[in-house]
Amino acid sequence: MGPDTFLHNLHFDINKASPTDWEVDWEDAPLPYKLYRGLPVFPLSQEVPLTLEEWDAPEQPNLRRISHFLWYVFGLTQFSQSAFPVAGQAPELMQSYRRFVPSGGALYPNELYIYLKMEDLPIGVYHYDVAHHRLVLLREGNFESYIARALGNRCDVSACFGTVFVSTMFWKNFYKYNNFAYRLQGLDAGVLIGQLLEVAKRFGFASGVYFQYLDRAINHLLGLSEEEESVYAVIPLTVEPTSWLTSGGGGRDELVSAAELCRELQEIRNIHYVRSQRIKTFPMLTKMNEASMLESTQSFRQIKARENLNFESQVVTLPHMNRFSYDLASVCQKRFSPDMDFIFGKVSQSQLATLLQEATSAYLYRNDLDEAHKKFEPRVSLYGCLNHVEGIPDGAYQYDSADHALRQVDLGDQRINLQYGMSAGNVNLFQVPLCFHVAGDKDHFISELGYRGYRIQQMEAGMLVQRLLLAASALEMGGHPLLGFDASLCDEIYKMDRQGKTSLIQIPIGPYRPRPWLRGSLHS
Repeated sequence: MGPDTFLHNLHFDINKASPTDWEVDWEDAPLPYKLYRGLPVFPLSQEVPLTLEEWDAPEQPNLRRISHFLWYVFGLTQFSQSAFPVAGQAPELMQSYRRFVPSGGALYPNELYIYLKMEDLPIGVYHYDVAHHRLVLLREGNFESYIARALGNRCDVSACFGTVFVSTMFWKNFYKYNNFAYRLQGLDAGVLIGQLLEVAKRFGFASGVYFQYLDRAINHLLGLSEEEESVYAVIPLTVEPTSWLTSGGGGRDELVSAAELCRELQEIRNIHYVRSQRIKTFPMLTKMNEASMLESTQSFRQIKARENLNFESQVVTLPHMNRFSYDLASVCQKRFSPDMDFIFGKVSQSQLATLLQEATSAYLYRNDLDEAHKKFEPRVSLYGCLNHVEGIPDGAYQYDSADHALRQVDLGDQRINLQYGMSAGNVNLFQVPLCFHVAGDKDHFISELGYRGYRIQQMEAGMLVQRLLLAASALEMGGHPLLGFDASLCDEIYKMDRQGKTSLIQIPIGPYRPRPWLRGSLHS
């Protein structure tokens, strides 16, 4: 199967992308986190702050501060136990460890690595050991120049105290979802990046996301086997003034290749544990990863703004709300993905306006895709089917973030169509007042970015999803990201074909009732 056919089936006909007779070997499931063996470890502070209400002033972080930052980004935060009734038997118990970001099946295929330059740690590259809340030293030394060149000299890494690498371990959710894991992995990486950017603001860290870098050079630095794991994004962190460039590099525009960078560093082969004893092959995932790699800085591209093809329609102007101030720690603790726990309730126009304004305004971020000195046009956008929203007729709408307004696509209750389009009955959409869809260009920017464009689009969708979930939680509502929906049906509801767009992910949002489960927090 070729990459173009695979991506089409992944989105519109998943039965052709993955085998229908796939059986999950639950007894041989991998751990949801990676464990290194035999390397130096540095315990992190367990006494995390219980509130994150204010934005801290920029200051050089110490180990304690980095401890708190990493925990709020990706640490284990909650242990839960749920009971499921089984006919004629005792209830079946399911236990899980949760984090502040959602993940398909709570499998967390991503890992966090960080290059740190601080006084109370050896300078070097570390893995964030989620299970033990500690840093594992993978490679000691100063790698500023190496990382800067792998980024095409587009960031002054010497002015950064750290650089985060978000990777994907293919097997961690392939074992359950087969080839569908490829779609999930980009989205999961995106919600993690969205959380990282939001937490960084609260800690006073400036950040930027680089989606383009020399893959093999970065993987070589971290000691990753590309048959198993690969980096999806690089995020420098700083508290000092620095340059964030999209192309060129401060007068140093020389071309750099991954091969020449790799020759500068000795290969490392660190031992790690994943628990699975019978790891199957995933040739389509490694094939797509290979097709997405960048071998030279000459391949780095920006995306030119595309014309926004808004159609003539009725417009509902939403009230402009004051920026919503909330405690991020509390909002993260409350964030919940209801299944059958949604309860139907009316949503005020001010709640809807706040939700949309917060999700999209906070979504603006530095990246290496936008042309310099050009107005930022988001590459992903929000559509929604609304019911019982104060002052707004039921129907399907496109949200225009520039004008903070809803463009009417079609009036009427769309819930029966949306429910019919779901592949699993785990959410009753008749109990949900707001059902959003993140949309993006149907061509996934492959003409500009090659097959890397698909996973970048999925990551940007995930980032917007996380912003939407945080805003919903702050408004005392729950949101449940779903991929088990009929994209073609939703595209038809919103008449997206004439705009060249498609629905990437579905997020029902609304009030919910508490779930009957035992739940314990994992912080002091």
